[in-house]
Amino acid sequence: MHRRTLLSAALVPIGTATGLYFLSSQTPPMEKTQGEFEITKTDEEWKEILTPEQFNVLRKHGTERAGTSILDKEYGKGQFVCAGCGLPLFVSETKFNSGTGWPSFNDPLPGAIDTSVDKSLFSTRTEVHCHRCGGHLGHVFEDGPKPTGLRYCMNGISMKFVSGS
Repeated sequence: MHRRTLLSAALVPIGTATGLYFLSSQTPPMEKTQGEFEITKTDEEWKEILTPEQFNVLRKHGTERAGTSILDKEYGKGQFVCAGCGLPLFVSETKFNSGTGWPSFNDPLPGAIDTSVDKSLFSTRTEVHCHRCGGHLGHVFEDGPKPTGLRYCMNGISMKFVSGS
């Protein structure tokens, strides 16, 4: 029993490090390839217009820490647009407080997003991307409010809020 406890304690840091690796560097397959998006840039070009944190999330499929985005508490009237290309993604009327620490919405604007299968972190999830530039926005889950029953759990750093739109 003592050996099992010791082994479990030793594996926790390894599992945590592995999870962090997948969070920051795993690039799942997308339905579109980079050249198929309306807006395409090299990594160097993206780095010129994005902060390092935005680049990691939008272009390298990273995840911001829960509770760190000011957009999680943004409930003004307006639109949430892609931080990479400015495409309107969600309107404030579809935002809700999911309690997850990330901005959550129950419905994107028509034609604003694409999805792909994400098999990182030892599970299968539906990843959400900007339709115009392919930037990673977050994931969608089937535990949201009516009428859609969906929760688009977005990285706030992937978006900008445009008031009054």
